[in-house]
Amino acid sequence: MNDRSNIIEIRNLSKVYPGGVEVRALDGIDLDIKRGEFLSIIGPSGSGKSTLLHMIGILDTPTSGTINIDGRVVTDMSEKERSKARNEILGFVFQYHHLLPDFTALENVMMPLLIGGVNKKAARKAASVLLEDVGLADRMDHLPSQLSGGQAQRVSVARALANNPGIVIGDEPTGNLDTRSSDMIYDLLRDLNHNKGQTFILVTHDEKMAKKTDRIIRLVDGKIYEDQV
Repeated sequence: MNDRSNIIEIRNLSKVYPGGVEVRALDGIDLDIKRGEFLSIIGPSGSGKSTLLHMIGILDTPTSGTINIDGRVVTDMSEKERSKARNEILGFVFQYHHLLPDFTALENVMMPLLIGGVNKKAARKAASVLLEDVGLADRMDHLPSQLSGGQAQRVSVARALANNPGIVIGDEPTGNLDTRSSDMIYDLLRDLNHNKGQTFILVTHDEKMAKKTDRIIRLVDGKIYEDQV
């Protein structure tokens, strides 16, 4: 990849939850992530990794600090602008695939395209290509209940890529899978990163998976404890 500029720039990011005992989930985080990186964010329960994920995913707002994603300062946006930015620049793969149970694999992948204003014919064509890319050309008309856990997660990956996001966030993307399916999903994400050049950020507690990524950001008590390449 030729362009190795920063796609995410985080400066002095803090998140404090008030109460009887103040909880500082993030404590002055500074972090740059380059275009095309394949990295993991890891840490024990309560380390702040889920909070950081929500910030990068434009799902929550910080107490202080800024996040610049692909040239946009998302911490200054209105909720409407944040929703639009999420749809345009981010794709999400969750631990549980969250597929719509009454819709086929193809229809599930079409959904974000249709929401984004793509006409049905074009959405169907694009979704078909994505499902072929993840090895499910023969499962397009299957309902989620007719798919294995690994297959359903591959549909979830295809759906995350539907709007061609610059950044794909995996929130424990293999946490609900057996070892074989987990390895297959990891290999798929790695291949997509190489072939499409998108930035992949995997939030995980799985040390084995983290060690396979190119960079590990390790959080402890809301701070970056280690940045390992």
